[in-house]
Amino acid sequence: MAKASLEGRIDQGRGLVPADLVLKGGRVFDLITGDLVVTDVAICGDTIVGVFGAYSGVREIDVSGRVLVPGFIDTHLHVESSLVTPHEFDRCVTPRGVTTAICDPHEIANVCGTKGIRFFLESASQLVMDLRVQLSSCVPSTHMETTGARLSAQDLMPFMDHPKVIGLAEFMNYPGVLMKDPDCLEKLQAFQGRHIDGHAPLLRGNDLNGYIAAGIRTEHEATSFDEGLEKLRKGMRVLIREGSVSKDLHALAGLLTERFSPYLAFCTDDRNPLDIGEHGHLDYMIRTALQLGATPLAVYRAASLSAAEAFGLKDRGLIAPGKRADIVVIDSLERCNASLVLAGGVVADDAAFARRSLTEPVARHSVKSAKIEAAQFRTGGNRVETPVIGILPGKIITEHLTFEIAPEDGDKRPDIARDLVKIAVIERHGVNGNRATGFVKGFGLARGAIGSTVCHDHHNIAVVGADYTDMALAANRLVEIEGGFVVVEGGRVLAELPLPVAGLMSLLSFEEVREELVKLRAAARSLGVVLEEPFLQLAFLALPVIPHLKITDMGMVDVDRFEIIP
Repeated sequence: MAKASLEGRIDQGRGLVPADLVLKGGRVFDLITGDLVVTDVAICGDTIVGVFGAYSGVREIDVSGRVLVPGFIDTHLHVESSLVTPHEFDRCVTPRGVTTAICDPHEIANVCGTKGIRFFLESASQLVMDLRVQLSSCVPSTHMETTGARLSAQDLMPFMDHPKVIGLAEFMNYPGVLMKDPDCLEKLQAFQGRHIDGHAPLLRGNDLNGYIAAGIRTEHEATSFDEGLEKLRKGMRVLIREGSVSKDLHALAGLLTERFSPYLAFCTDDRNPLDIGEHGHLDYMIRTALQLGATPLAVYRAASLSAAEAFGLKDRGLIAPGKRADIVVIDSLERCNASLVLAGGVVADDAAFARRSLTEPVARHSVKSAKIEAAQFRTGGNRVETPVIGILPGKIITEHLTFEIAPEDGDKRPDIARDLVKIAVIERHGVNGNRATGFVKGFGLARGAIGSTVCHDHHNIAVVGADYTDMALAANRLVEIEGGFVVVEGGRVLAELPLPVAGLMSLLSFEEVREELVKLRAAARSLGVVLEEPFLQLAFLALPVIPHLKITDMGMVDVDRFEIIP
């Protein structure tokens, strides 16, 4: 929707001439007072110009009996983790009320660098929703992984003034900040005075003070009430996260009060189309928060107004004159089922999505690993004491466990009885051919293997398996399909989802991706897997900035010590 003239907005707001569009007879949820008020809402172009009165319009839509709330803002996510392109993500979540999303494209940036950022900026200009882009601060996230690209402050600065850019994305290398790593300091210095997003799981006390003092304003890694409260008290805006793997809403729901809500917002971080289809997106977070006892005023503030304020988006977050016409028409505050969504005055319907142009996908054929043999998954070493990654369902934090695993013929083998299966990360960018193996507990895998090129944040090949031959087949099949997910048993591929755009995103519709994810989950369960979302859980086992034990292509990483285990 084109922006109307200043004169037109004034005249339509005063009611001197008919408004371009009027929503008639609904109840507006006023996020200032908490009242539900029956009123017309007048819209001129992309801007709300009239509320709390009666208006006539060139076009009128009757919303009597329904509730109008401001459009929802997802304050931190990686579109790539939805497994579809930005255009399909738009079509998937905008009809659910998400009119603004703030993304960090560091997944694709780790594969192809600034080409990936340009792809997102070009796509953002073509969507119905307003997709804002944070510039990826950690490509790579640490020195303990191999990526397809490296981005310095000088690489990011040419994008700083792009109209879709807010600031610097989640600063994941918090040890680098605290240790004053020169590359970290250069990026932080370049973005002083602009928004810098945080990422500091379990960071507390004076170390947290030092991290915030670097100019970092928001944070989405709080996983307990006490951690969230400390970060709030120290001036951070806390973004409550509920993704496909990281589920923190229940733990942080106690913070969702009317006193704290101006400093809280919602985010999904990583959520796939299957979970969106089964449960929802921010609409699911709203419903769940209300069920957990939070008041509607606190919840809907966090979903829109507080989110807008946290990121300096002063033109949205309220149904009020002068604000962007981002409006969600729902059946009730409690059920939050959207029947009509306006994004910048545009009705988010099939016709609006059909009018968009499409950006040509980038980073095809980016999975370049050499052929893998079964013997390459052997794990040597004479020490019986073995570090094991312990999965905590619903969290990306892992335990650093130790088990006695005795070598047999020079190899530490999977032990199904103790749920100790092999995990391997294989460098896939064609840089060095690195391979690392280790052990993980918590999958429940009894046979076969599962593999993925969604492997945060370096996106190398990750494979978990009980059988080396099946692990090799999974890794090699991922190369053949240009990346994605695969489930293998007995030398046969049971299910797969190709993700040919950087090994991260599908060229299918989100409905088709959802159908394939159903098949993948079923295939994984047939191998004994007990995790609800095994593929994204696998992806986070390779992220060496999340405590406590992880694995990359360089080896097992003790995150607390921030070093590779010898």
